[in-house]
Amino acid sequence: MSERKIRVLIAKPGLDGHDRGAKVIARALRDAGMEVIYTGLFQAPEQIVQTAIQEDADGIGLSILSGAHMTLFPLIVEQLKAQGAQDIVFFGGGTIPPEDAAELKRIGVREIFTPGAPLADIISFVERECGSRRELVG
Repeated sequence: MSERKIRVLIAKPGLDGHDRGAKVIARALRDAGMEVIYTGLFQAPEQIVQTAIQEDADGIGLSILSGAHMTLFPLIVEQLKAQGAQDIVFFGGGTIPPEDAAELKRIGVREIFTPGAPLADIISFVERECGSRRELVG
């Protein structure tokens, strides 16, 4: 019996219509052997978390360039807690200032990747963090 691949949901929350970065990340993770669920644009936090739960995702990766990260990311954290799914690894990326990234990590976002982050670093993070979750939940 083969081990199930790491499953990662990639989403674009809110009204941010720029999805090129999300698609690059989705393809890089897929090419690294992971199963990727890409939800597309204009997703509400509740939709993102519900989809992650339904798809049995090990991780949620959000891409945001709109500046709404301090509103939308905490809503995802709240939804994960409300659904008892805080074990799903939540990470994000986009144009997020360092002080905001520090606050987001403090509230539960596992990692923040800014534009230009090496794809190898993102892949390594997802393999390490989501792979660990995979071992815990079986």
